[in-house]
Amino acid sequence: MKVLLFGKNGQLGWELQRSLAPLGELLALDRFDQHYCGDLSNPNGIAETVRALRPDVIVNAAAYTAVDKAESESDLANTINAVVPGVLAAEAKRIDAWLLHYSTDYVFDGSGDKPWREDDQVGPLNVYGQSKLAGERAIQASDCRHLIFRTSWVYAARGNNFAKTMLRLAQERQQLSVINDQIGTPTGAELLADVSAHAIRHALKTPEVAGVYHLTASGETSWYDYAHLVLDYARQAGLALKTDKQSVTAIPTSAYQTPAQRPLNSRMNTEKLQSVFDLQLPAWQKGVERMLSELYGK
Repeated sequence: MKVLLFGKNGQLGWELQRSLAPLGELLALDRFDQHYCGDLSNPNGIAETVRALRPDVIVNAAAYTAVDKAESESDLANTINAVVPGVLAAEAKRIDAWLLHYSTDYVFDGSGDKPWREDDQVGPLNVYGQSKLAGERAIQASDCRHLIFRTSWVYAARGNNFAKTMLRLAQERQQLSVINDQIGTPTGAELLADVSAHAIRHALKTPEVAGVYHLTASGETSWYDYAHLVLDYARQAGLALKTDKQSVTAIPTSAYQTPAQRPLNSRMNTEKLQSVFDLQLPAWQKGVERMLSELYGK
């Protein structure tokens, strides 16, 4: 079996290189690849790559993820997040390949306090969310065999993430302000990659599982409480912080203006995925603590 991965050097793509390797021949590309086009800003080049390699499974871990910048770069965001997924889907349909694509909780409007189900009404608040929803719809319209995994608050030991930012700021400043009214689930790229490999194996044997699924770790938290877990871990690990526990202030989203509006409710109901693929998703704290242990030890 031949697996074609786009976005190999991103947080998720890096972990997917590990988890997908046992499935067969893995061809992993990024936008700098010299032999085949892995640049999602070039739809024609992406189509040519799929036609040349003829994989059995296409995994698209590349995306335009600069949420605020997307407000002023909507054309590029739409090309990468909407047009190219449609191209990949059309090519997958033509060669009868599977397509695994990743989407986001940002396809919802963030209202209420219940975890979003796959069939809930969508209503993205920003260009990024709109582009990701358009990508989903393009894949579904193609009628290719596909899995779409919506996830949220992704982090990894590789690259930048919220935990690293909090630790850097806590080493530089005596006080921090962190948003406390956005609720979601920090989800490790390692978990996403392992579940993806498991799901692909399952889908190859049971094609009727094709569709949209929500995939996050279990539980929920705010950015404020997430920050406290990270800083508590750092103190226990002996890292020197200027910010003490009483100097982390909770603030509402309205106090921190950004070009793109963020959803307040990013909770995701994962019952469908756990049932269909016979999985139990771990608590979000376990993954974050493991990542911190890799970075700072304990």
